[in-house]
Amino acid sequence: MSHTIENKKPLLNRVRRMRGQLGSLEKALETGTECGAVLQQIAAIRGAVNGLMNEVLEGHLRTHLVPMEGAAADEIEDLIKVIRSYLK
Repeated sequence: MSHTIENKKPLLNRVRRMRGQLGSLEKALETGTECGAVLQQIAAIRGAVNGLMNEVLEGHLRTHLVPMEGAAADEIEDLIKVIRSYLK
């Protein structure tokens, strides 16, 4: 079974929050909201997308690659840390 199916509820909650953020951004652009506020909304959306990417990618790595043992498993854990740091 896919890890995205097993972990579906929190992933869908993230997507729904992003949908709300995108709706707010659309409304801000339609109403001529000050550019600083628009930029802040865009940054929040980017952070939300990065968070979702991190969660799905980490689940993928742990489900499909971490069952390895020894040095390979340690390297995967190191990769997960790097990716998590990069996507912040």
